[in-house]
Amino acid sequence: MTELAINVQRLPGCHVVHLDGELDRVTRMQLDRTLARLLETDRPKVVIDVTDLDFCDSCGLWALVVGRRQAERRGGTVRLVGVHGPLARLLTLTRLTHLFPPDADPADATGQAADRAVTRTRARPRGWPC
Repeated sequence: MTELAINVQRLPGCHVVHLDGELDRVTRMQLDRTLARLLETDRPKVVIDVTDLDFCDSCGLWALVVGRRQAERRGGTVRLVGVHGPLARLLTLTRLTHLFPPDADPADATGQAADRAVTRTRARPRGWPC
């Protein structure tokens, strides 16, 4: 059975969505509902942390692409942080890396640094793009 844990963290100027587990045809609806709620505002900024994502199939990738499109229509952004493993390969194979470009410094993804806020709330420090 596939499982996906979604944790949303509100930071100044954006939401960070932490994905942990498997994003596939069974679990993508959880992400769809979460993103739909977060993308209701004008100019939404959402960062999706996929560091703890173990698996992503084409249905999961489609959920990410649709979320990005919805954000753009409202003048906002959806960025990915921590892309690795199966999702990195899937983005490369489908030639969609241009939709979710890797950031040399994750804190620069949307031009604001939120490192300190995240470091205080996470067991292991990471830089966040917001």
